[in-house]
Amino acid sequence: MSEQTCDSQRETVHPPSGLFLAMLALGSGGLFIGTGEFSPMSLLPDLAKGTGVSIPTAGSYISAYAAGVVIGAPAFAIIGARWPRKMLLLLLLSIALVGYGLSATAWSYGSLLTARFISGLPHGAWYGVSALVAASMVPANQKARYIAYVMLGLAVANVAGVPLVTWGGQALGWRVSFAMVAAGMAMTALMVMLFVPAKKADANTSPVKELSALRSPQIIMTFGVASVSFAGMFAVYSFITPALTEISGFKLHSVPWILVLWGIGMVTGNIIGGRLADKALIPSIFGLIVWNLVMLALFSLVGSWKLPVLIAVFLLGNGFALVPALQAHMMNIAGDAQTLASSLTHSAFNISNALGAAFGGWAISAGGSWISTGWVGVVFSALALSLMYFSVHINKWSQQ
Repeated sequence: MSEQTCDSQRETVHPPSGLFLAMLALGSGGLFIGTGEFSPMSLLPDLAKGTGVSIPTAGSYISAYAAGVVIGAPAFAIIGARWPRKMLLLLLLSIALVGYGLSATAWSYGSLLTARFISGLPHGAWYGVSALVAASMVPANQKARYIAYVMLGLAVANVAGVPLVTWGGQALGWRVSFAMVAAGMAMTALMVMLFVPAKKADANTSPVKELSALRSPQIIMTFGVASVSFAGMFAVYSFITPALTEISGFKLHSVPWILVLWGIGMVTGNIIGGRLADKALIPSIFGLIVWNLVMLALFSLVGSWKLPVLIAVFLLGNGFALVPALQAHMMNIAGDAQTLASSLTHSAFNISNALGAAFGGWAISAGGSWISTGWVGVVFSALALSLMYFSVHINKWSQQ
C-alpha cells in the first residue's frame, strides 16, 4: 500500500479544545526551542565573559547544542517508538526545561557546555513528533501546510523571540535569557497537556521498525538533501554581521533589525511553502532549492549596496519554505518509521548549520570577502539539487 493510500485512509484525530489551540501549543514549542537555539549566538560575548573563556572557545556552546540535536533526534525517536506522542512531547519539553534551568544556573565553562548539550537533545525530536501530531489532526491534503504552521514557531523565533531574549540577556544578564526560555518551555508543557489530543501509541510501531528507515536508500538520500540544502543559508547567516557592516555599510545597531527582516521572510516563506507542498510536493522541493540557489547568488552580487542587499536578505528568508516541504516528503517515504524519519530531518538541518559555518569560514580565510558566503551556498544548493534528483529516481532505477 502506498503512503498516499495510507494517508487517505488514516483516521483524523480531533483535539479536545479545537485545532487552533492544539496548533498554538505545538507552535509555542517551536518558538521557544528556536529562540533557545539562536539567542545564545547573539549573547556569545556575554556567555564568554560570564564563564571566563574567550569568545572563540565560547563558540563550543553552539556546537554542543548542535551535537545534542544530532544525537537526540534519532535516540528519542527510537526510545519513544511505542510511546503515545503526547507523552513523548511532554518528556521532550521536560528535558528542555532541565537543560535551560541548568544553563541559567551554570557556574563554569564545563557546566554550561553540558547544559547546552542537554538543551539540544529534544530539539529534533520535538519538531519531528510535532509535525506528525499536526498531520494527524487534519485531512491528508492539508498535511504540509499544518507541518508548516508547526515550523512557523521557529520562524517567529527569529522575528520576536530571539530579539526579546537577547535584549533581556543584555539588560539583565545572560542567565535571565536562559530563564526566559525555560519559562516558555513550562508554559508550552501546560498548553500541550491541555490542548494536544491524546492518542494511544500505534501497536505496530517498534524500535526495530523505526530503525528500518536507515535501510531505505531514498530516506538516506533525502537526509542528504536536508543536510546540504540549508548549508548556504547558514553560511550567510553565520557571517551576516560583518557582511552587513564591512561590505554593505550598515551600522552595527542596524543588524538586529535587518535580521528581523530575514525572520519576516522566513514567516512568509513558511506559510507559502506549506501550501505549495500540498499542491505539488516534489516540484515544490526542486523549485525551492533553485530559489535558494538564485537568492544566494543574488546576495553575493548585490551585497555592496544597501537597498538591494535588504531585498536579498528578505528573499533568502523566504527560502525557509523548503523546510515543511522536505519534512512532508520525508514523512511520505518513511513507511513504518515515521518518528525516526521525521526527526532525522532536523538532525540534518543542524548538519547544514555546521557545514555552512565551516565552509563559509574557510572561504573567507582563503581570501574571499564577507559576502562570498553566498557563492558557498550556491555550491551546496547545486549539490542538494543533484541529491534530490537521485532521491526521487532511485526507486525507479532499482525496479528496472
